[in-house]
Amino acid sequence: MKYLKIKDLEDRLYFSHNDVAQLLEIKEPSAKVFCSRYVEKGIFIRLKKDFYILKDRWQRSSIQDFYKISNILQVPSYISLMTALSYYEATTQVQRNYCESVCIKRTERLEIEGVRFNFYKLKKELYFDFIKERDFFIASKEKAFIDAIYLYSFGKYAFDIDSIDIRKLDIKRIKSLIKKFPEKTRRLLQTICKI
Repeated sequence: MKYLKIKDLEDRLYFSHNDVAQLLEIKEPSAKVFCSRYVEKGIFIRLKKDFYILKDRWQRSSIQDFYKISNILQVPSYISLMTALSYYEATTQVQRNYCESVCIKRTERLEIEGVRFNFYKLKKELYFDFIKERDFFIASKEKAFIDAIYLYSFGKYAFDIDSIDIRKLDIKRIKSLIKKFPEKTRRLLQTICKI
């Protein structure tokens, strides 16, 4: 009976033990135990502390669902780098089961059920130029490109520069955005884009 009620959570991308407590009409401590047991049974997947998803729901998740999950795994963060460039079809590299984000807290790599979530820390003053699209935060394609160049210029990120279709990027916008970045990054960008 409880499992049938839990199936009601399938419409949610993720939920907490409070959601389970309300659904099953049980107390919070019991809901925490319930969630732990369902993780052990393989019915729930624990995304992070007090964030769960039904395994069935996970297996049906789209890449955009993984982008949303990435945004909650580390707050604040936004999808960027090659993941965003792939989303905008500005690269020939297609990433499967892989989400790259930038954040301001800490660089971190997580793997959940075969999907990798990589977070790269940026300084607060470089954390800008992203939008909310389809319920997830993502960099503009120009900012995603600059984020990649910035991290690459300091040896913190590796990517195939030749896979980027520069024609799909707004060079004027790049010139405007790059002004906030260090000289080392600006020089590398000039070399790559001939600007």
